Amino acid sequence: MILTTTNTIEGKSVSKYLGIVTGTTYVTYEMTKMSFKDMFKQKKYYEAYEKGLEEAKEEAFQKLKDNAERLNANAIIGISVDVESVSGSMYTMVSVVGTAAVII
Repeated sequence: MILTTTNTIEGKSVSKYLGIVTGTTYVTYEMTKMSFKDMFKQKKYYEAYEKGLEEAKEEAFQKLKDNAERLNANAIIGISVDVESVSGSMYTMVSVVGTAAVII
């Protein structure tokens, strides 16, 4: 599967656009596997949160690819990644969006 943030792939052409696909997941402070005491150690907290965020991003990309494969796509073009804190909660949402396509 070809994944790209661009809308074209050099040397290839889109034979069919299959629709928009998404992959979404959440990271929580609990996912960072930290103790309550560790949350107050800033460096350790950021390292753990960064690891949790990276895992969430990978999970979102896997969901994106799975959704594209269900449409029989061999590429996802125009991919964008969005990371947002969910207001009033301990969640951060990772969302990946792109256009499923058949590339030849």
